[in-house]
Amino acid sequence: MRNLLIIDTSDNKTIKIALEIDGRKEIVISDSKKLKSQTCLITIKQILEKKNLKPEDLSEIKVNKGPGSFTGLRVGISIANTFSHFLKIPVNGRKIGEIEEPVYN
Repeated sequence: MRNLLIIDTSDNKTIKIALEIDGRKEIVISDSKKLKSQTCLITIKQILEKKNLKPEDLSEIKVNKGPGSFTGLRVGISIANTFSHFLKIPVNGRKIGEIEEPVYN
């Protein structure tokens, strides 16, 4: 079973968290007045609990890399990378430790 967590914190006012289970997608949009860093993890927990899943059941994470709010993007990417590190699952199709070599001209 493929369980994909999708995190989008690019918007200034909303957080979009989606859970895709074998191609079926459930989306939660949060427009809380709280900070994204406070709201995002709570929203992830709620969507996982709704589907009776634990973080360990995730097989991959997708995160919006932009464009968007710089701070908002950092929140989403940090959460995705933290989950990836501890659960040993890929983010945006890349395994832990895979980085692209920057090209300088």
